Amino acid sequence: MSRLQVVSGKGGTGKTTVAAALALALATEGKRTLLVEVEGRQGIAQLFETEALPYEERKIAVAPGGGEVYALAIDPELALLDYLQMFYKLGSAGRALKKLGAIDFATTIAPGLRDVLLTGKACEAVRRKERSGRFAYDYVVMDAPPTGRITRFLNVNDEVAGLAKIGPIHNQAQAVMRVLKSPETAVHLVTLLEEMPVQETVDGIAELRSARLPVGRIIVNMVRPEVLDETDLELVRTVPRSTVARSLSSAGLGGARRGGHAERLVDPLLAQAEEYAERYTLEHEQRAVLAELGLPLHELPLFAEGMDLAGLYELARELREQGVS
Repeated sequence: MSRLQVVSGKGGTGKTTVAAALALALATEGKRTLLVEVEGRQGIAQLFETEALPYEERKIAVAPGGGEVYALAIDPELALLDYLQMFYKLGSAGRALKKLGAIDFATTIAPGLRDVLLTGKACEAVRRKERSGRFAYDYVVMDAPPTGRITRFLNVNDEVAGLAKIGPIHNQAQAVMRVLKSPETAVHLVTLLEEMPVQETVDGIAELRSARLPVGRIIVNMVRPEVLDETDLELVRTVPRSTVARSLSSAGLGGARRGGHAERLVDPLLAQAEEYAERYTLEHEQRAVLAELGLPLHELPLFAEGMDLAGLYELARELREQGVS
């Protein structure tokens, strides 16, 4: 497995949930994982039912087998202060710039610089080693921006081309790109079995490949259970209404006489079956589209009652069983 796992996806597909579950899955059996958030939404804190994350690495969960998950919410302004201190030793002068609003101004007029800072912090965590020579983290998982801008976000070398041809910013971008375009990195896309998310996934993968960024896996999230198969659906399409009514009556759901309770249930049940058949066909069509991309494909179940911490651990178990970790 690549040491930097980047998770993206169309909004609403649950990419933050998948990133969190992946971090738990990778931390199994004594591993240590850092889960990084770059969009400032504090989605990780909500999933792990903890207080808002500061700009520091904090342990938020213990995985099966004693592994640990740490989390970091990267603040672009504070990351820039780190950068100024690292390369220019500005110290208190850098903090004064923040008070004057210069930091916010810099990251606003130069959005490429902002992405360098965000990706650079994650890449630094990937490369960081302890005194013993061991990596500080076995894996770093980034909850990245949505599919529509993931390639531009990761392709920071192009982003800073107009900012600096030489110097520390240029060198930092080069160092980041060496990690992002290496086997150390894998970019996973989260989707649903729906037409728009699947099409955005197809487009996103094409953009990533064009930029020579390493595409990892496709993770289909919130997959509803299969209630009826092809044989069942064919039976629903061909069986007479009267036969359905008699079957309902035999099951104790009212008399078979016309206008009886069983008779009144037939149309709603057949309508529901028809709706399911349409969804079944659509989902199988979308699976076929994803399969054509030639990437490892994984599916995670829908939790009808919503996601909680127990559900997050369940998703992590699903990912482990499917060989993602």
